[in-house]
Amino acid sequence: MQNEKPLSFEDTSIAFSSKTNEDLEKMHFLFSTMNWKYPTKIGTFFIKTALKFKLPVQSVIKKTLFTQFCGGETIGECKNTIADLMKFNVRTILDYSVEGLDSDENFDNTMDKVLESIEAASSSSAIAAGVFKMSGIGPAHILEKIQNGEILTGDESMALDNTKRRAEIICRMAYEKGVSVFIDAEESWIQGTIDAMVFDLMKLYNREKAIVFNTFQMYRADMPYNLEKAFELASSAQFFLGIKLVRGAYMDKERKMAAMKNYESPIFSSKQETDEAYDEALQFCAKNINKISICAGTHNEKSNYLLPYLMLKHEIEKNDPRVSFAQLYGMSDHISYNLAAAGYNVAKYLPFGPIDTVLPYLFRRAEENRAVTGTSARELQLIKKEIKRRKKSKIV
Repeated sequence: MQNEKPLSFEDTSIAFSSKTNEDLEKMHFLFSTMNWKYPTKIGTFFIKTALKFKLPVQSVIKKTLFTQFCGGETIGECKNTIADLMKFNVRTILDYSVEGLDSDENFDNTMDKVLESIEAASSSSAIAAGVFKMSGIGPAHILEKIQNGEILTGDESMALDNTKRRAEIICRMAYEKGVSVFIDAEESWIQGTIDAMVFDLMKLYNREKAIVFNTFQMYRADMPYNLEKAFELASSAQFFLGIKLVRGAYMDKERKMAAMKNYESPIFSSKQETDEAYDEALQFCAKNINKISICAGTHNEKSNYLLPYLMLKHEIEKNDPRVSFAQLYGMSDHISYNLAAAGYNVAKYLPFGPIDTVLPYLFRRAEENRAVTGTSARELQLIKKEIKRRKKSKIV
């Protein structure tokens, strides 16, 4: 519309509209701490050590990192957060963020939690999707053996069948309920196996629209090619391609593995190359929107400005269900809330799970915010801006 207000991520009155003054002060303390290298490392070491010796630190964690980045230990505990987000037209992607538990019992439990998330989404417009990792419902080492062309033992073949069975149960329920399900990306040495499994699920359940979404990590140098090949595959097999587009979450791990095993790192050598690949992928998806549904999972402001421009260019409505934006809960509210206020489809990834098993996720958030994305510095700048604005306006 001609007189429509231009999209801006600088409006902190919208970005922090759900936060009280006390909330802002807590956030100011937390992001100030995470913005410094040594307090973050020392704090993480202290918490890990305290937990190892069973010291009573869980209450401290729950009031700080857990409250900032997670919705609760159960979906029931997430309900208030889900409702609070929806007041501002920000939906939720429920993410059972338990990591490192490698047994059939734990794999089945994770599957059950994902099914519970999908069931919740089917009865609430405030919940946009469910999400899971293949390594959360099956052994990662078997996925790696398949990618390496190694022969599986009888027990390993059975474990693979169980992994596929769990994934199929989840995706079938998502299809029956009409709920999107995102399958997260993982390390390059198992991602090829995951891709093959996800494409089989897309062929089954993405005939009418995209239900199953695969995740493309654009920091990988081969990903622009992989994206085009995925589109060709979907077109020839006549199913819709569900894409969650991210920059990537395993950069240090990928480079260390490449150095240790003496092969070329699969990751772009510079952030600029990754940024360019990501934005080119947005252009590719917008251009081919008739066959693609995309969730732009990014905290990068430039990319979040670019996609609305591309939507306008290709005459895609703001609320078109094939296009959505997503950020992690507790981060980049200036992007999420301003996009939602402007009428775009926006959701927050909302992790949940028992505190002790969600800790690896929380530690990674704290470290990555500071070292990789620089998000903490930006968050802190905006929090200070809003605190100053409120004091000047005498907002209580």
